[in-house]
Amino acid sequence: MSKDYSNAPGDKSPISPWHYFGLSILYAVPIVGFVVLLINSLSRSNNVNVRNFSRSFFCGLILTLIVFGVLIIVKVATGGIEALTRWFANLFS
Repeated sequence: MSKDYSNAPGDKSPISPWHYFGLSILYAVPIVGFVVLLINSLSRSNNVNVRNFSRSFFCGLILTLIVFGVLIIVKVATGGIEALTRWFANLFS
């Protein structure tokens, strides 16, 4: 039995899976996506579902940056700067 959300207020109405997909694509755009992500995360007038999704996406972004930073630190600590420059050269070639 599915629930009827047709009478939900505008700020609490559910969004479709395509809306989530579109937001994910939008947030992946380098600068504009990050600005929109911050606006959706910090805004009070947005839909609650959009705001929560934006906050979870932002948390995932922060966790990814932390893991990437730890991997860089480990790479430098174990192989030195030369290994890091070779790694970046291989990454972008």
